[in-house]
Order: sequence, then C-alpha cells, then structure tokens
Amino acid sequence: MDETLTALLAKDLDLGFEELVVAHQDRVYALALALTTNPHDAEEVAQDAFVRAHRALRGYPAERIEALHLRAWLHRICLNVVRNRVRVRRVATAPLDDAPAAAVTAGTASQPEDVAMRRAGADELRCMVARLPEAYRDAVVLRHVQQLSYAEAAEVLGRPVGTVKANVHRGLGLLRLALAGREAG
Repeated sequence: MDETLTALLAKDLDLGFEELVVAHQDRVYALALALTTNPHDAEEVAQDAFVRAHRALRGYPAERIEALHLRAWLHRICLNVVRNRVRVRRVATAPLDDAPAAAVTAGTASQPEDVAMRRAGADELRCMVARLPEAYRDAVVLRHVQQLSYAEAAEVLGRPVGTVKANVHRGLGLLRLALAGREAG
C-alpha cells in the first residue's frame, strides 16, 4: 500500500497527501497519545507532524519520495515533534517508584466498577510508560504500542536494531519493577 501511496505523492503531492493523512492519521495520533498521555497534546502533535511532513515532501525530489518508508518516516517526525515540545516545556517527571497504587481488575466483566478499574489501570500504565527514560519509553512505545518491528523502530529512532532491542528490554524491566512495587505496596 505504501508503494502505491509514495508513487502518488511523487506524482501529485496534494492528492497523495490527503490519502497519506487518511491512511496514517490513526497510527500517528496513537503514537502521539502514547508519548504525551494527553489527548489534546496528542492531537496537536499529530497535526504538527503532518504539517511538517507536508513541508518536507514539498522539498523532496520525486525519487526520494518514492523511496520513503512512510510509516517509519511519519513515526520519526511524530517522535521528533514530541521531543521538541518536551524540550520547550521542560515537563516535570517523577521516578517510577512514585507511581500511584491502584488495583486493576482482570477479566471481561462489564460492571461499571470493573470498567472503571480497567480504565484506571490502563491510565496508570500509560503514566508509568511516560515516566520511563526517553530512550526506553520511545523504544517500548514503538515496539509494543505501535507494533513496529525492531527494524522499523530502529529506523524511526535512528539507532541500531540491537540498541532498540536492549532499550525495549530495559524499559519493560523497569515497568515490571514498577508494577511489582505497586502490587507489593
């Protein structure tokens, strides 16, 4: 699908870009949400990422557009937008030890209390992921939330595949420790 889309972008940027947005907006927004944990910020990040992508494509020759790996390229732009926003805002972070202790109910019960508890657990997990060191957080989100392959995540992050695998492993280890600490506390 991306080969057809890159060919269309190379031929007619305006028409192709509309299709690019439709095809990738959900994934870009989901990545932004996973990295920012705030729906409003995620919308702004996704919009900014597509604006930057359009500006970049306007300056690319057709051959370069046709050679793009769109999904990885868009994820990299989105990741850079988030990083730039964090640098500007200097968002305060807390260590994983300070994660709130809330019980998560497993199962598929549809009682309102159970749904609320599952949502609270998912929100808590998102917060834990957001508190990971940047290199680990980005690798974990790309690999396990966005479900990119290690090779695609490495391309997005501009790192060797082995480094991405190590960062995912370390990030998951920190999450396990945080979850174990929460359950023990």
